[in-house]
Amino acid sequence: MFGDRDQLRAQFIDAWEKARTGQALDGLEAQLAAVITEHPEYHGLLADRERALTADFSPEGGQSNPFLHMAMHLSLREQAATDRPPGIRDLHRQLSLRMGALEAEHQMLECLGSALWEAQRAGRMPDEQAYLDCLRRLDPA
Repeated sequence: MFGDRDQLRAQFIDAWEKARTGQALDGLEAQLAAVITEHPEYHGLLADRERALTADFSPEGGQSNPFLHMAMHLSLREQAATDRPPGIRDLHRQLSLRMGALEAEHQMLECLGSALWEAQRAGRMPDEQAYLDCLRRLDPA
């Protein structure tokens, strides 16, 4: 998933269109479609290609970016699949068992977003230990 904003958004839009019409999906498209399926609040946006490609999602306006949100789900799933950073696979599994996979990921997104924001602000790589510590606080068991 590399490219400019419109290309990235088009990947989501195209994957969703293929999934909705029963077309064959490649690996990434299947992952995108799975995340989109879990977020029905975005289905209308994705069905309107022009609006989806041109919409601005301003935090100042109280809007969250659905493409960023879904991409972060994909990032979490990739982290869990590859266990990178080490230990995240077990944390993802434990949280998913306790609160359901989607809710667990929504909680985990807060930690991921914070880790990325801190890294960007400091001009460094994300602090994996701080990220994992944040995730561990989600599951006090």
